[in-house]
Amino acid sequence: MKIIIAGAGEVGSHLAKMLSNESNNLTIIDSDESRLNKLREVADVITIWGNPTSIETLKEAGAETADLFIAVSPAHDQDVNIISALLAKKMGSKKVTARINNDEYMHHENKLLFTELGIDLLFYPEKIASYEIVDLLKQTGTTEFMEFARGLLQMVAFRLEEGAPLIDKCVSDMASFTGKSQYKAVAIARNEDTIIPGPQTKFQEGDLVFVICTKDGVQEAMSFCGKKEIPIKNLMIVGGGRIAEMLAKKMSKVSDHIKIIEIKPERCEYLAETLDKVLVINGDGRNSDLLLEEDVNKYDAFVAVTSNSETNILSCVAAKKMGVSKTIAEVENIEYIKLAEGMGVDAVINKKLSTAGRIFRFTLSNKVRSIKCLNGSDAEVLEFIVNPNSTITKGPLKELHFPKEAIIGGVIRGNEIFVATDETVIKPYDRVAVFALPQVLSKVNKFFI
Repeated sequence: MKIIIAGAGEVGSHLAKMLSNESNNLTIIDSDESRLNKLREVADVITIWGNPTSIETLKEAGAETADLFIAVSPAHDQDVNIISALLAKKMGSKKVTARINNDEYMHHENKLLFTELGIDLLFYPEKIASYEIVDLLKQTGTTEFMEFARGLLQMVAFRLEEGAPLIDKCVSDMASFTGKSQYKAVAIARNEDTIIPGPQTKFQEGDLVFVICTKDGVQEAMSFCGKKEIPIKNLMIVGGGRIAEMLAKKMSKVSDHIKIIEIKPERCEYLAETLDKVLVINGDGRNSDLLLEEDVNKYDAFVAVTSNSETNILSCVAAKKMGVSKTIAEVENIEYIKLAEGMGVDAVINKKLSTAGRIFRFTLSNKVRSIKCLNGSDAEVLEFIVNPNSTITKGPLKELHFPKEAIIGGVIRGNEIFVATDETVIKPYDRVAVFALPQVLSKVNKFFI
């Protein structure tokens, strides 16, 4: 595919690295030459120094013949993203997508307006992050969460800590606990490696295990991983930015008590006026004495979403030591994700990974409904709708030579939901959850087209 990315910031750079691994014809536009220089060192891309709203710059990049145009300049350049995407579409780009920072644009009627104008997808990284945090608070035992078919099929991730029943057991032993296949291990993050497990793969202490489950199998899978569900009645949030605001609005419907700690007085005033049933405190969330003063030990969950990754990690570590059961940190530096998990943070959110997954879907077949890059692992999870006569329908999975670096986790067939086995035969129009390492995504895609 011929792909143009307008914006070489954090999101654009991460996307470029992902897409350059897929043998795409990739061009990056940015007005900051230093960002382009850094990107050229880590990705095989063509770079163009210029303004993405300039028609001459867009022509130089090849917008007239692009398969996909991605406008991902930083959040404060929302207008630049919208204008450059609209221009690229009018010039001939087949699909265009733009980053925004205004929740008003995400309302259904407004999204339709942008669709009519020619923008195929709007994405709001902060809103995506807030949704992911809400999902993690629904399933407090997990470090990662994704729903398929309105929650009837779920992907969860558990860290195997000392004493977990699964330690030293094989993957094939999971079903033998119950004799039923309501869950299946589909990926294991171990140290710096990501493993797509076979039946004889053994679990080890410290493994981050990704499991596909039916809705009824989640609690059982949790117990075998040594985890317990905790209802989130009291929630403390450090950082009062857009993520915190959206998170508090959503969680106020199910939580009894929410407290936000924000360092900027003017932001505190805004939040106090905007949010109902939320207590806003002006203070520094890095201050352990303040956390103690605000009775952090009485809270079920602690979420740190300031603009500083180090602050988020350290405040979560402090909250954990003070007795909070569930901690979640928003970490922008990808290199810090495993560090945070190693320091005891229960779950990590990264806007770049979350956003990249949404956009990456556009580079695959039209039958890919969703894709998610997994934190703490190199694996990605995709949901396909199966085409009639596609390769994946030609027999039982064990006979299809599906890539070893990928695995089919679960299948949704009408109202029927089940975990896939070697004997499973995929049928046309099934919805299939697939876990794969990045290097085989193109191969996996070919099984479904």
